[in-house]
Amino acid sequence: MAARFILASGSPRRRQLLEEAGYEFEINQPAVAEVSAESFTIREITICNATRKALAVARNFPDAVVLGADTLVALGGEVIGKPADLARAQEILRRLSGRSHEVRTAVFICHLARGQVHSFQEVSRVHFRALGHDAILKYLAKVDPLDKAGAYAAQGHGTEIIERIEGSYSNVVGLPMESTARVLRGFGIKSRLG
Repeated sequence: MAARFILASGSPRRRQLLEEAGYEFEINQPAVAEVSAESFTIREITICNATRKALAVARNFPDAVVLGADTLVALGGEVIGKPADLARAQEILRRLSGRSHEVRTAVFICHLARGQVHSFQEVSRVHFRALGHDAILKYLAKVDPLDKAGAYAAQGHGTEIIERIEGSYSNVVGLPMESTARVLRGFGIKSRLG
């Protein structure tokens, strides 16, 4: 019998990616303070946050396979977080306009009772179209940018602002499914889609 599988995240995008890939899982959103950009590199921040999320849940469910993830956007090495308000969202999209940036997701998967852990990171490059003031306002009228790193989503209306993506599309959405599926198989977690 396969182990219980728990997503340690409240992200609707991660939930949707796993559901669309055919996984059966539970959601348990951890209450952890995320590490901030002031004291660490983007690589360190994402893996630290993914690990903290997964372990916070796994301690309560040691017989389950638990997945934690963290996604950040960086422009020229500077971490671009979630905007606090619409004015900040406009500013972020103005900065990203006509440029490429990095989207990095760290994934930490563990089964504490078996002593099994695996972590990895995936990086994609997103190239934005040149956006004028009106295009930014039009985009922001269609989406809620406040819960998204970089103030945008690749899915849905993302094609209006994204020129192209190098690397994993699902990574930009919030979970690199190709790599995640490979690692989950090693934990005995398989998709019902095969």
